[in-house]
Amino acid sequence: MPKYTLRIEEYACWGCQTCEVACKQEYNPVEAREGVKYITVWPDGPKPVNGNLEFTWRVTVCQHCEEPDCVPACPTEAITKRPDGIVILDRELCNGCQACLPACPYDAIAFDDASGTAAKCNLCYHRVDHGLYPACADNVCLAHCIYFGEPAEIEKLIAEKQAARAC
Repeated sequence: MPKYTLRIEEYACWGCQTCEVACKQEYNPVEAREGVKYITVWPDGPKPVNGNLEFTWRVTVCQHCEEPDCVPACPTEAITKRPDGIVILDRELCNGCQACLPACPYDAIAFDDASGTAAKCNLCYHRVDHGLYPACADNVCLAHCIYFGEPAEIEKLIAEKQAARAC
């Protein structure tokens, strides 16, 4: 079984938030309630750089860690990691204790007050299981800075992109 990862080149992000919109469209209104986001794009800055004010767009999303701290933090085993590397949060098993929130070093787990459960990116595993990309990575990114697939293939694509820029 292939291992999957989601990689975002933040330095190339334009801040258009189409990944957020695609995610909301995929899950709205059942899971992606107002205020709950599985992926968040936000400006970091402005910061003075060589006499100018600049900022970088940052993206907060579950990193589907190799050894996710959120998994052992969940007392109901609502968070599990699949053999393909995708970390799933089963909201039916979630008791709303919020123990997973501080366990995530990426601040990528939200709490949905409306349902009383935690919520996080699950890499659209329902799409992946049918050979599709997650909604945020399915050709919606205007800056083409979101990659999904096997880690070695992603590294190869990024290296080719950087080599093309260097010319």
